[in-house]
Amino acid sequence: MRETTLLRGRPLADDVLDDVQTDLGTLRAHGVRPTLGTVLMSDDDAAVSFMDRKHERCDAVGVRTKRADLSPDDSAAALYDAVERLATDDEVNALFVQVPLPDHVDAGAVRARVPPAKDIDCFAPATLGRLVAGDPLVVPPTPAAVLKLLSAYDVETAGRDVVVVGRTTAICKPLANLLLARGPDGDATVTVCHTATRDLAAKTRTADILVTAAGTPRLVDASMVSPGVSVVDVSVNRVPADTERGYELVGDVDYERVESVAGAITPVPGGVGPLTLAFVLRNVVDVTARQTGVDVVDGP
Repeated sequence: MRETTLLRGRPLADDVLDDVQTDLGTLRAHGVRPTLGTVLMSDDDAAVSFMDRKHERCDAVGVRTKRADLSPDDSAAALYDAVERLATDDEVNALFVQVPLPDHVDAGAVRARVPPAKDIDCFAPATLGRLVAGDPLVVPPTPAAVLKLLSAYDVETAGRDVVVVGRTTAICKPLANLLLARGPDGDATVTVCHTATRDLAAKTRTADILVTAAGTPRLVDASMVSPGVSVVDVSVNRVPADTERGYELVGDVDYERVESVAGAITPVPGGVGPLTLAFVLRNVVDVTARQTGVDVVDGP
């Protein structure tokens, strides 16, 4: 009987964090201690929890943080001011803005306020443009996590058909461009699907590799994938459940049914999430090293 490979992110995250610790030691030896500034304008439980975990991970490895949390009902001007304060703060080396932002906020105005030198998520237009052009200053943490999973578990991308479900600027668009690029972890033929895609199942069944980041619980069922497909489920969605917490965490993929068809699949949670947090720290170290001129092992 064929066994499905579980694409577990936690062991890989530990390896990334080991390198981060080494490079933090190098920075400290040069009198440098990185500081990450974060901005959150949401009361969504999942967004707040994910931001909390970023700060917990930073604290665990000795990265300082400055946090600006706003209500989604606050004015757009309040958000712009918060971003500008961190952007111009000489103590802040790296800057992360949680998305999505409320509808009354001009996302472009926020992006314009993030200095490319502090950007760890390709949020600023210049850093995103560099990535699309094939010369990235940084790779956003979640796309980096997806590529790391595929590479570590020997899921070949060259010449393969990859279907990405979702079109977010934070995850899907950078990932599609990275998979298209020439070289390792790229050379794929990429189809990007979204809410206006007709007959989504017809597209997903063509995939050798399926990546979902739509934020829709159990959107993809077993009838929508072909046998042997490699599935990377980025989303972690909360759905009501008869549990002590009152909810359970599920992905965009109906894991219980798709797992029996797939050749490889990420668990949710435990797949992309732990690696994403590790690459947040990786990028904090890298942008700090670039700013200070300190050579680190894994820096760009």
